[in-house]
Amino acid sequence: MNSKHMQIGEVAARTELSLRTIRHYEETGLVVPSARSQGGFRLYTEADVARLMVIRRMKPLGFTLDEMRSLLEATDRLDAGEELPSKEREELLDQVRGYEEAARQRVADLRTRLARAEEFAATLRERLVRNVAPTKAP
Repeated sequence: MNSKHMQIGEVAARTELSLRTIRHYEETGLVVPSARSQGGFRLYTEADVARLMVIRRMKPLGFTLDEMRSLLEATDRLDAGEELPSKEREELLDQVRGYEEAARQRVADLRTRLARAEEFAATLRERLVRNVAPTKAP
């Protein structure tokens, strides 16, 4: 095995994704192992890990598998290193900009929800402090 390749267990540890989740993303076509060992084990590269990290970061923001696939296809085309017609390049950049805007909005929404949750927890804490009976001295 080449030192540039990792087995799925190492990838799972590095990405904090379960083996099952990584296999699911493979089945849905979001990530494809770069190689297979002689024994048939999946082998991944740093590029595969980076791709899984994009997916992992999109998931808590509520992006669908199709949205993840669409963004990854756009970034793959942009990063392929080949000369793209300017119209196609601009369309791909617009697509990535759309995802960036959606991500920023979803992060803002999560911050609002978190602030409300923290206020609620603080209210409960205050209620408990007010209603705890003082202990009697012996």
